[in-house]
Amino acid sequence: MSKKTTASPKVLEELHKVIVKRKGDDPKTSYTAKLFHRGRGKICQKLGEEAVEVVVAALDESPDNVASESADLLYHLLVLWADKGVDPQDVWAELAHRRGTSGIEEKKSRKTA
Repeated sequence: MSKKTTASPKVLEELHKVIVKRKGDDPKTSYTAKLFHRGRGKICQKLGEEAVEVVVAALDESPDNVASESADLLYHLLVLWADKGVDPQDVWAELAHRRGTSGIEEKKSRKTA
């Protein structure tokens, strides 16, 4: 990839904080505020669109394009988390809890509703 930086995964937590702060901003001046204003359905729709774009990029495009589309996907996921009141630390804790557990076993342990 050509866009090497010294960024770390901490950037996700920092971005989440910015997203939460923009929740009440003017939708005419902030794309993030516009998403919140349009509601969870729109946020979910955008998240789904971005997920598809990552898949398409993974099939036919460069690693740089996959990284770019993945950044869009993560941004929209963070918007959804903010809308639902999910803190990134909760997700990291869940991932840490699953560490060392077989994916097959983890899926079996989930409660079905």
